[in-house]
Amino acid sequence: MDKFSVFSSRLVDKSENFTSGHRACQGCAEALAVRHVMKALGRDTIVAMATGCMEIISSPLPLTSWKVPWIHNAFENPSAVISRCESGMKAMMRKGKIPQKKINFVAMGGDGATADIGMGPLSGALERGHDMVYVCYDNEAYMNTGVQRSSSTPWGASTMTTPGASWKRTQKKNIVEIMAAHRIPYTATANIAFPEDLERKLRKARSIRSGLRFIHLFASCPTGWGFAPADAIKISRMAVLSRAFPLYEVEEGERYTINSGGDAPVYDYLRMQNRFRRLSDGDIAMIQEHVNREWERLNRKARG
Repeated sequence: MDKFSVFSSRLVDKSENFTSGHRACQGCAEALAVRHVMKALGRDTIVAMATGCMEIISSPLPLTSWKVPWIHNAFENPSAVISRCESGMKAMMRKGKIPQKKINFVAMGGDGATADIGMGPLSGALERGHDMVYVCYDNEAYMNTGVQRSSSTPWGASTMTTPGASWKRTQKKNIVEIMAAHRIPYTATANIAFPEDLERKLRKARSIRSGLRFIHLFASCPTGWGFAPADAIKISRMAVLSRAFPLYEVEEGERYTINSGGDAPVYDYLRMQNRFRRLSDGDIAMIQEHVNREWERLNRKARG
């Protein structure tokens, strides 16, 4: 049993800042991830969220699942919107127009809003050093608009724009390395199958009071990936145990700490999902080689 196997409920905040009653698909790991993120961040939080699955399912006018101030913005804008909120609120505090108070300024977006459409504004917020947390919910495609490929879609996956035998032929963009290259205070990967690790990383990101902190959060999608809703957590866990999505942290762009273990074959992870059903054993062997190379590369960075 690895160190992530036991879930201790005493470490989890009982409050709910993202509530039930939303319209997510059955088995949506992203909705569960948002719930735990908001538990870790707490009530003193302002959220700017890009258009996407979570925006659609959580805010059908006049209803909302959010118990904190929440702003819906265009695909590319969450980092720009929340950085202006942070600057404006802190200016009003300095001028005595509102009381001094610690507020968590949080931008949220999917992989499309983060790694594709919103990369420019996000890089700008990184360079300016805003006091904010950015959470990327990565379900590895544009799920809200019909499962089109994104730059975060892995090699070998079928989508509506890479269908059948035309599955995606390029590797998944390494968004964490791009964030770390900006030398921000804290970057980490997280996964809802390991909720204690997820909440610990969000609390750590919340505790840092200068510079942008980035959380790359794996979010399995039964609708887009093709698996039974009851298997969402099982698949999320296998992504880590097969090292397809390792858990690690990067501080100041240089200090790497690996949090995950496991040596499950990537074959076991891929064969659980219909999006990889057209891959041959040879194709999967190539993916395993890539996973092994990336794992060793990550370990070299951690060893310094």
